[in-house]
Parts: sequence; C-alpha cells; structure tokens
Amino acid sequence: MYEYFKGIISKITAKYIVLEVNSIGYILHVANPYAYSGQLHQEAKVYVHQVVREDAELLYGFATEEEKQLFLSLISVSGIGPVSALAIIAADDNAGLVQAIEQKNITYLTKFPKIGKKTAQQMVLDLEGKVVAAGSPAESKAPVQTADNQELEEAMEAMLALGYKAAELKKIKKFFEGTTDTAENYIKSALKMLVK
Repeated sequence: MYEYFKGIISKITAKYIVLEVNSIGYILHVANPYAYSGQLHQEAKVYVHQVVREDAELLYGFATEEEKQLFLSLISVSGIGPVSALAIIAADDNAGLVQAIEQKNITYLTKFPKIGKKTAQQMVLDLEGKVVAAGSPAESKAPVQTADNQELEEAMEAMLALGYKAAELKKIKKFFEGTTDTAENYIKSALKMLVK
C-alpha cells in the first residue's frame, strides 16, 4: 500500500521511531531505532510495510529498499512474523544470513530469537537462492559518554524489545561496561556476539 514516507523523525524509542509527515506522527517499528539517532529532528525517507491484523494496523520501517525486501522475504516464511524478521534484520549481518541460508547452516539460523530448528529449516527451504544481502542503514552520531552510559542502556532496552532474554543481555552489558559508543553500534556488536 505504501512504498515510503518522507518526513521528520520526531521521536526514537527502543521499539519504534515516530516519523511526522504532514503534521501526522506515524509509529514505524524498525529493526534498530537508534540507527536513526543521527537523523532525529531531521527529514528522512523511510521505506514502509503495513501489516493489518484483526487487533491492530502496524507500520514497519526500513532504511533501504533492500532491507524492506529482505523483511518481506523473511515474513513469507511460515513461522516468521514481523517481530522475528526485525530481530533478524537488526543483526545487521545480512551477508551472513544469506550465506547461512545458502549453506543450510541451521545452527546459525537458530541463534536468532524465536527461530527454532523447524523454522530455520523452513527458511532454508523457502529462501535458498532467493535472497540477497541488504545494505546497511544510516549514519551514526558521535557517542556520548554519561555517568550511567545512557547509550548502552538504550541498546539493551532495544535488544529486549527484539525478543532477546534479559539473562543473555546481562552478560553482554557487562562486556560493554566502561566503553563509549552509540546505541546503534552497541546493538550491532551485541547482535554479532549473540548470533555467533
């Protein structure tokens, strides 16, 4: 129904961004909301996909057309819904995902949240030879160090929203304590650690 929205990013949360288009704020669920931190209060073009359910109408946002196409491919697999697809895209290792599908690496695929062995096998069956690596989104803003490292807290909150368990994230958070980075980069690094 919609290809993309162009507007001002007015809010960023752990689960979504708000894109204001013609004085209407659209909630767009995105894989890594903090990837848009450098564009807060600036104009952005976000590709969208609308999902209509019995109880809700949801919009999912993507930095690139390729990312949107990967999302559409993932949700076409039985057992993968939009939230799981966003968690997979958030790993920002799309080349690794494509390689795992092509090499039938079920172990790699089951490391994503809510992806079991059967769903991973279905991914291989449905997507082998059909997906290409998506480009990486967004510009990063400079990291800001605060006493309690707000960027790390935001990253952990976003990871929880993607479906990762608090116990897993506690170890990841401990690993990053004392470091300075953006929430976006913390998320990317944490996802790489969790998916290995």
